[in-house]
Amino acid sequence: MNKSELVSALAEKTGLSKKDAEKAVAGFVDVVTDALKANDKVQLVGFGTFESKQRPARAARNPQTGAQITIAASKAVSFKVGKALKDAVNE
Repeated sequence: MNKSELVSALAEKTGLSKKDAEKAVAGFVDVVTDALKANDKVQLVGFGTFESKQRPARAARNPQTGAQITIAASKAVSFKVGKALKDAVNE
């Protein structure tokens, strides 16, 4: 399911117009993104938890040349599935 299919399904399920459903999806994405940038956790009980984790800098090798390189520190986003969603998917 891509974004436009999600917007259509949300509009059908909630009775919102597609334009309003698209605003809701975009708003949700913006709020989650802003929270993760601020190192906050977004927890939706029964659905799951979005969290940003810090990855430290590390040494690696270039597979073509064998030269050692340094990979910079970065943030990674993780999602932990909630029990209710996991149970619903596994029914």
